[in-house]
Amino acid sequence: MRALDLYCKQGGASAGLAAAGFDVTGVDKDPQPHYPYRFIQADALTVDLAGYDFFWASPPCQRYSPLAHLHHIDYPDLVAPTRERLLGTGKPFIIENVPGAPLLNPITLCGTMFGLKIRRHRLFECHPPVYPLLPPCACAGRSGFTNAHRGVSSLDFGARLLSIAGHNFHVEEAREVMHLPWMTQDGLREAIPPIYATFLTTEMRRQRTDLNDEGTAAVGRGGAYPADLADPAGNALPGTTS
Repeated sequence: MRALDLYCKQGGASAGLAAAGFDVTGVDKDPQPHYPYRFIQADALTVDLAGYDFFWASPPCQRYSPLAHLHHIDYPDLVAPTRERLLGTGKPFIIENVPGAPLLNPITLCGTMFGLKIRRHRLFECHPPVYPLLPPCACAGRSGFTNAHRGVSSLDFGARLLSIAGHNFHVEEAREVMHLPWMTQDGLREAIPPIYATFLTTEMRRQRTDLNDEGTAAVGRGGAYPADLADPAGNALPGTTS
């Protein structure tokens, strides 16, 4: 099954789609030398969508960020035109963005739901809708303490969870926590942990046999996370074996 990841950046969602069994191609308007899969440099709103079975889209989130007003820039709203394009394909798709973005009936995921030491809430609009039994978020109160020392959030500084935003984190630590060992600092601050995409597409497969090459028996063929989520460069992820 072929998946197209629009606004792919350095490939956090793409890695999750690959772990779920998709043959992934990424699209971004900017060059992405760190992107580890097949790549097309193009505008997500004009690239050819023919020949794909599933779409993932992560439109830029600056317009919906709580800090957007500080930049005095009128960022474009790309969620609505992206949704309109994807609805026109008649194929299943998921749109991802930050809390506050105008997504329809979104599902909220957090890294703590999957045992990751990161507080990162993201919204997901699923077409068709999925109704997963969600694990609890564990980042409230002291459990979600992201202690920073001199502006840096780190487990070494007593944080229970990392806050990975801007430049307030150590790259190697963030790579390990997010299971994204190939990414740069810029990639990490924009990425989602791959498990988000693996989880949602697996849930969608439970409801749609047309997303399975082999029918419902193919559900969950991405396997347990993170052991089956190999670094696309061929390296084992931290805490796993090759």
